[in-house]
Amino acid sequence: MKDKILQAMREAGKPVSAGDVTKALNADRKEIDKIFAELKKEGAIVSPVRCKWEPAK
Repeated sequence: MKDKILQAMREAGKPVSAGDVTKALNADRKEIDKIFAELKKEGAIVSPVRCKWEPAK
């Protein structure tokens, strides 16, 4: 699921919110929030704008 989230973020081409990813993947928001937390901890995603995320370079 982490790979799907990162792919959806790359395809968006701009910083996205967890809600945007939830809609794009038609997934459960709680699951997306949980995975976002893991990705943040791993440093796989960064926040260039408040409440918006993108894959780390």
